[in-house]
Amino acid sequence: MKWDKPQIAIICRNSLTVLGLKQLLQCIVPIVPDVKIVAFSSVQEFCDDDPDRFFHIFVDFNLLLTDRQFFLDRKHKTIVLTTQDDHQSLLAPFHCLCVNVPEKQLVKSLLMVQQKGHAHGKNMPLPAKNAKSDLTPREVEVLSLLAQGLINKEIAARLNISLTTVITHRKNITEKLGIRSVSALTIHAVMKGYVSIDSI
Repeated sequence: MKWDKPQIAIICRNSLTVLGLKQLLQCIVPIVPDVKIVAFSSVQEFCDDDPDRFFHIFVDFNLLLTDRQFFLDRKHKTIVLTTQDDHQSLLAPFHCLCVNVPEKQLVKSLLMVQQKGHAHGKNMPLPAKNAKSDLTPREVEVLSLLAQGLINKEIAARLNISLTTVITHRKNITEKLGIRSVSALTIHAVMKGYVSIDSI
């Protein structure tokens, strides 16, 4: 069966985790703006809703344990949400994402999982075209430095431009990309290859 748009599932009972992850995923998948993210509070609810239509499945560690074999059969598209990194033997075949870390580290981890799972675009749904988001070379420089954690004043000093010019570039970047948060801009910069994951 063919589905209209790519879909991601989040299986988790914690509403705050679901809302936060949804927000990050909507930022991290700007290359696929039509992606649909669907949340489930149990594995049974997920299984009742045609699970094979999802190209990624984010599942809470405790829920994974309720039906480990089901997720082992789909390990190439399952990402386990953990609160600590001490379940290595149980999680060995899966990609994992620790959610009890600062936002910047969570974004970096999510990007690393995405990069491992989709090296050279493997298994990624086709992106939608958006010609209006082209940045100038200077805007790319500003975005790259912003993604590396520099503040406006530091960017101005590094590029030898005024603070007002940096602010103007940032405004133009957010308008062109339709992205406002620094985390989302960082994700965009990594996804486009303007900065490496190691530099953020």
